[in-house]
Amino acid sequence: MEVSEFFVKLLAIILSAKLFAEVFARLRMPSVLGEVTAGIVIGPSLFGFIQPDATFHLLAEIGILLLLFEVGLETDVGRIIKVGVQSTLVALTGVVVPAVSGFYIAYSWFDLPLIPSLFIGGTVVATSIGITVRVLADLKKQNTVISQIVLGAAVLDDIIGVVILAVLYDYAVKGAVSIADTVRIVVFISVFLLVAPVIAKLFVPTMAKLSETSRTKGMIPTLIISMILGLAVISHKVGAPEILGSFAAGIALARRFFLPLGSAIEHYSHDIAKKIEDSMTPIIDLFVPVFFVMVGVSLNFRVIDATSGAFWWFAGTLTVAAILSKLASGVWVTGGWNCKLSTGMAMVPRGEVGLIFAEVGRRNGIFDDSVYAVVVFVVAVTTLLAPLALKSLMKDLPEECSI
Repeated sequence: MEVSEFFVKLLAIILSAKLFAEVFARLRMPSVLGEVTAGIVIGPSLFGFIQPDATFHLLAEIGILLLLFEVGLETDVGRIIKVGVQSTLVALTGVVVPAVSGFYIAYSWFDLPLIPSLFIGGTVVATSIGITVRVLADLKKQNTVISQIVLGAAVLDDIIGVVILAVLYDYAVKGAVSIADTVRIVVFISVFLLVAPVIAKLFVPTMAKLSETSRTKGMIPTLIISMILGLAVISHKVGAPEILGSFAAGIALARRFFLPLGSAIEHYSHDIAKKIEDSMTPIIDLFVPVFFVMVGVSLNFRVIDATSGAFWWFAGTLTVAAILSKLASGVWVTGGWNCKLSTGMAMVPRGEVGLIFAEVGRRNGIFDDSVYAVVVFVVAVTTLLAPLALKSLMKDLPEECSI
């Protein structure tokens, strides 16, 4: 791709994201849905101007890292700990029920072989934490109890999803599962999640001093981006998703994150928090929409054979199961049915995580074209449906869900 061509396509991504987000916001719909729709319009599904190539996926990865950093920065760790049991139960239910139902439908109802059926079960396990947190922010519900439960559950879901993908890939390639490798990945991820925020927090005094003594502009965003990228790389090395590294960085710099290491760190944290927010917000606002546009670009509806009755029967059955099985995860949430349904619906969108499973399956010959089309359809419907359903469900949340 020539430089001028790249610039033109990047221009199309940025402007279409803003245009569609603005239109959807004026229609009182979540703006993230507009950004995903922009990707569908300019991507292979419609005009084909943008293809899901590596260059734009890399830009999208920067966007999701920054989004999860922002989420971590606004996270109240204390509240997440308080709802930890509910989050864990939501996450486990949101893994087991979709996995079993997806596998059973593919294997028993549609006679797919074992490996493709297992991959379909893994695909419907996925929850797109990026889509979920952005929808909650668009709806101004990011500080609700439901949001804290969903955030904790979605993070756990992401970790479990990565482990499942690693196990299934090993099984598909080697014909066996290494228990030792699986345990190692889980241990490394657990240690990383405990240690990374502490390391980042200890860096705050140094960041503050460098900011005060620097004779050049941009010291704080440079150091913050460096921390995000560094923790993302370490996260990847220990077998975790890169976004957990940026999330840990955000949590460490949040005003409500507490470490019993003396008043100096807390002093610097409060003093520098405003500078971090002011310097990072423009960067986040630029890159995050690119991620959601690329989610839409990756949803290629042209692979779907709309004339096939077999496709609609398989896709429709799997889609219903994918939605109902995630809705079931909300049963553990205290409060009325509105609280439970809102939580379950927030876990429904598969987004980029489901597409990763689908791509791994397609590239390794596990999915043929027809099964791949079914998976893309399920990911697309759950991704586009959830924001609309959440807007309706969360419009009048009971008091116990909102505090």
